[in-house]
Amino acid sequence: MTFSRLSKLSKFSKLSNDDRGLSTVEVVILAPVMILFILVLVAFGQLVDGRGAIDGAARDAARAGSIQKDHATAMSEARKAAEADLADVCSGPVTVNQTSAGFEAATFFTVEVSCEVRGLAMLGLDVPTTLTASFSSPLDPFRRTA
Repeated sequence: MTFSRLSKLSKFSKLSNDDRGLSTVEVVILAPVMILFILVLVAFGQLVDGRGAIDGAARDAARAGSIQKDHATAMSEARKAAEADLADVCSGPVTVNQTSAGFEAATFFTVEVSCEVRGLAMLGLDVPTTLTASFSSPLDPFRRTA
């Protein structure tokens, strides 16, 4: 081999030696970013799950209240239904408010359910996230008589 070929080979070997440890640096920089990205996805997934749970709780609360005989029992049963549905979703108290007027036959029983969901709190971000849902159910003409 000639001298010029040996010098070219040594240049290439120096370049490959200079790249050692580069992938370690890439992993050290990118790993926390990827972990944070995954945690944000999980947190927003909890918000979406919480939204579905709130909608379902409002539906169940309206139905539970619409089959009762009197207004006081209807509100009590609506609260019980909503609290049972949201026991593992909400981090604070569950509120149930009637938004329809009265409790007469052939009308609708409408409730609004709200609570604070965990969401971004798992990331250490103290962002209160209160979700609210409303649902209406017709008052059952064959409501409970007892």
